[in-house]
Amino acid sequence: MKIKIGEGGISVIQGDITEQETDAIVNAANNHLWMGGGVAGAIKRKGGVEIEKEAVTQGPIEVGRAVITTGGELKANYVIHAAGMGQDLKTDLTKIKDSTRSSLKLADEKGLASIAFPAIGTGVGGFSSEKCANAMIKEAVDFLLEAVNIKNVVFVLFDTGTFKAFENELSSIFSAR
Repeated sequence: MKIKIGEGGISVIQGDITEQETDAIVNAANNHLWMGGGVAGAIKRKGGVEIEKEAVTQGPIEVGRAVITTGGELKANYVIHAAGMGQDLKTDLTKIKDSTRSSLKLADEKGLASIAFPAIGTGVGGFSSEKCANAMIKEAVDFLLEAVNIKNVVFVLFDTGTFKAFENELSSIFSAR
């Protein structure tokens, strides 16, 4: 599903974020930027340990902020590490919104045109897929209306339940307009 916004748009797809050919993919990170399991582990396995090594040299960072590294062996040129939680592995709505906005801002400042996000905080963070979808899609819509470089935001969801939550959220926002 894709919705046009300004000169770009937002897409929701089910798949593997490590296979995306966007300028950057987002790692749902902790604020120390260690890459263990979930999305982070998949990115490290496919892209190489140099991604984690480069990220860790920039941490720890404030929860809700983001840093950028090379993409290693990934198809994407960059990985943006969005700190959606601290070492307690807990997240909330504000942290998800802030880390989404920080990632978009960093990509835009870097001159990137496309970015792919996972559902931040829904894995080990235990946050609701529906609430996550609502927060992240609203942040992306608002950001695209003011972005200089970012044109395309893709939400890449691995499991069917989370994919459906994001697809439903995107369609409900735009059917209400």
